[in-house]
Amino acid sequence: MDIIGRRRMFLAISGILVAIGIIALVVRGLNLGVDFTGGSLLRLRFERPVTAGEVSGVLTTGELADMNLRKAVVQPITGTNDVQVRAQVAGRPLNDEQVGRIVAALSQKTGRVSVVESQMVEPVIGRELLGRALMALVIACIGIVIYVSLRFEFRFAVAAILALIHDTIIVLGAFAIMGRQVNSPFIAAVLTIVGYSINDTIVIFDKIRENLRLRKKETLEELTNKSILQTLRRSLNTVVTTLLAVVALFLFGGASIRDFSLALIIGLVIGTYSSIFVASPVWLEWRMWDRARQRRQAAAAKVKQPGPVRAR
Repeated sequence: MDIIGRRRMFLAISGILVAIGIIALVVRGLNLGVDFTGGSLLRLRFERPVTAGEVSGVLTTGELADMNLRKAVVQPITGTNDVQVRAQVAGRPLNDEQVGRIVAALSQKTGRVSVVESQMVEPVIGRELLGRALMALVIACIGIVIYVSLRFEFRFAVAAILALIHDTIIVLGAFAIMGRQVNSPFIAAVLTIVGYSINDTIVIFDKIRENLRLRKKETLEELTNKSILQTLRRSLNTVVTTLLAVVALFLFGGASIRDFSLALIIGLVIGTYSSIFVASPVWLEWRMWDRARQRRQAAAAKVKQPGPVRAR
């Protein structure tokens, strides 16, 4: 399998996916949840255990349909009959009347419901949370550059970061296209994807570094392709095993973690793709460009050297 021989095709595919992601982010934007836009945080106590799906069904249908609570985040609290609901109406926190309507509708469908706690999340706090999430991504990328540069070389670090940026933009673009909600668990999913993807990339880079020492007679293209193939089974086995668990979370984990698990599914697939078809080809292109530049400089230096002076 000549992966490196088709590297420019794979890089072109990645370029198209990244372009689509950027266009989706610019045109459609992200569907930011209550965590980032502000709203109300309710803790409701039921007389029996309820699922997130039951509560979400009541909030989005029937007499509450006019409040447009589709963005509401519902999270049952383990070990209790309590449920946490984060919601807003028309970009504003819920008022007392709206909270009363929610409690009445839920009581009618699920039994007696009481409000244990009610808080307002201001938009400024949401913006601060978003800023901290972006800062976490930046710090993670800086740490990766330092680690990979020290363990390998700077070219490997840049290739790895470009692959991570590729993964992040595609996941964000996919959520923008689908209109899925972006909240705190989504940020956790993106950071998880970054960690998973860089781990897979490091395994391939480590094999390339090993082969650079052992296979000095092979060309860079042959050596890089062989390194990818030697780690390919490990990469595929790891991602398939992980996907089995994450897909189970998506199917059976409930509405509260569905967007989180969907982000992981997309990120795991794209992260594996970038580790194999993006990071190593980017490093190879840069390494070959450096070699060609050094050869041109050496040739130019020879031309500039004066020839031997002939005695008369």
